[in-house]
Parts: sequence; C-alpha cells; structure tokens
Amino acid sequence: MKFRRLLILSVLALAGTVSAAMALAAAASEPLVLTHRTDVPGYDGDFDHLFADVAQNKLFVAAEDHGTVEVFNLKTGKHLKSLTSFKTPHAFFLVPGTHRLIITDDSGPRIMDDRNYGILGHIKVAAGSDTEYYDASTKHLYIVSGGGDVHLKNCWLNEIDPWTGKVLRQLEFDSDHVEAVQAEQHGGRMFINVADKNEVDVIDKKSLKVIGHWALTGAQVNLAMALDEPDHRLLVVTRKPTRMLVLDTGNGKTVATVDVPDINDGVYFDSARKRIYVPGAVGQIGVYQELDPDHYREIARVPSAPGAKSELFDPRLNELFVAVSPQYNKPPAGAVLWYRVARVQGVASN
Repeated sequence: MKFRRLLILSVLALAGTVSAAMALAAAASEPLVLTHRTDVPGYDGDFDHLFADVAQNKLFVAAEDHGTVEVFNLKTGKHLKSLTSFKTPHAFFLVPGTHRLIITDDSGPRIMDDRNYGILGHIKVAAGSDTEYYDASTKHLYIVSGGGDVHLKNCWLNEIDPWTGKVLRQLEFDSDHVEAVQAEQHGGRMFINVADKNEVDVIDKKSLKVIGHWALTGAQVNLAMALDEPDHRLLVVTRKPTRMLVLDTGNGKTVATVDVPDINDGVYFDSARKRIYVPGAVGQIGVYQELDPDHYREIARVPSAPGAKSELFDPRLNELFVAVSPQYNKPPAGAVLWYRVARVQGVASN
C-alpha cells in the first residue's frame, strides 16, 4: 500500500510538472505575454495616448475624458500620481536631451517638467491640439489642432521647434477631422489621415504643401497609421469597418486589406520583427507578420480586456502598453496592461 501511494504521488507530481511545462510552452508561443495589470478606479471615460519616459521610469497615460494625466511606475506598474491641471489631454513628446515634456490638450499644448510636473510654458496654436509627431530627420515637431471636437470647421498641421516652442509654419486643411501623422526619414514626404474625407494626404516637407490625395476604398474613418519606410508601405487602420489597409507609398494604391479587432485606436509597426500590433476595444490585440510587402499573416488574437484600444509599443523596452477605456465594461473598469513582446515559434525574429 505504501508503495502504491508513493507511485500515485509520483504520477501526480509528474502530471503537474508536465502541465506546468505545457503552460509555459503555451505562454512562450504567444507573441505577447501579459506581465501585469494596473487598475485605474474611479474613472469612466476614454483613454488616449501613452508615453514611456524611460529615464524617469514613468509611464504617462492621457485620461482625456477625465481631464487628467495618470502617471505610473514604468517597471512595476504602480500608480504614482494624477495630474489634474488639464482639460482634455491627448499625446506626449519629450524633447530630446531635456526634461521638457510637451502634452497636447484641447486648451493648447503645455510644456511640463517630467521630473516635478511643473508647467514650463505653452505653445500657441488653435484649440483642440491632439496628435503630435516628431520628425527626427528635421528635428521638428508636428501637432494637429482644430476640428469638430472643439467646434472648428478646419484643422491645422503646426510645424514647431520643440526646443523653443516656436510655431514655424502652419498648413490648413478644409477638414474637421485630421488624425495620425507619419514622416519619411529618408525622403521628403509626410502622410496624414484626413478622416472625414476617407483619404490620406501626402505633404511635401520642404514646402509644407499637400502634393497628393490618396482615396481609400472599402473602409472609412481612417484614424491610426504606421509607416514601414524600407518596404514603402503605409499601414492605415479604419473604423467603419475596422480594417488595416496597406498602401504602396509609391502610388497610394492599396496592396492588402487585413481584418483587425474592432474599435481600434492605434497601430504599431515592429520593424525588428516585421510585426504589427493592432488593439481593439472588443478585448483582443491582433498581431500580424509581414511575409513580404504585399502579404501579411495573422499570428494571434491576444486576449486583453474590453475597451483596450489605445497602445504604445516601445522597442527599447521590448514591451507593449495598452490602456483599457472603462466605458466598455459594466460596471466601468479602467486599467493599463503591460505585455512583454515574445518571439513566436516558427516565425523569424530579426
């Protein structure tokens, strides 16, 4: 009897070891591994952009409907502070070599010290400053302002010297909904989503004039955008319906259409792995592998949480951060999710 009990215990222990090994193998096969979650209680609005301040070990999240910027410990996820001096914060840019964090807000961009959160100044553009994009090739910052959210019929692309806060030039759009911006680093063009016209406009950086209009077909309301410059591909994600359109930057033609999780607010291209991350408020993150510039394969639909539609991929940290907007949960529940980016078995990783 004693031998039999020992045998049973040994079998159970072996089974447990095998199960644990299978679980670890399953986790290792996922392209994204959830490392921790930080809940954000007492908030029922929408989140916008995120920013990883590596030097200060802080993660900034724009709680746009709450009128606050939420600050977290970048490594542990611990909530550090709620910054309450905002109206509707949207996006972040840290000026290289400084502690000047430029935060766009409906009331105007503010320059904040990323160490003590003191306001250092303001940038004068039209109300509704939202999207911002830094073009490293010119060392200029581009901020989109105006639009229907602040009851303006037009939008502006503002070219700014981020070190001084001076507005250098402005490009006006006959549109009340202009969104994401991307710029070539080895070319002279920029791309911008004109969402109410369902087109991508091409801008000459030297003249800051529109030199092309690329109409989108098969989907509307283009909000998110990423650029794969070496392969001459622009990734545009739409809302009606939610699709990822892959455009040839040589002629603006759509070369591929990919189904992605519904209700999306972001897309990131992982150039090292030729991988794309697309979060959806339906509670999934779509992960896609570029096989070649015209073909893309879905690797996985990684579980997230209802409302998890805003993301930040940081290649320095090899991590993906996703903000969970609370209004998609009953009762409302907001959170920030930390994912480690993993290698997928059978998929090459550069």
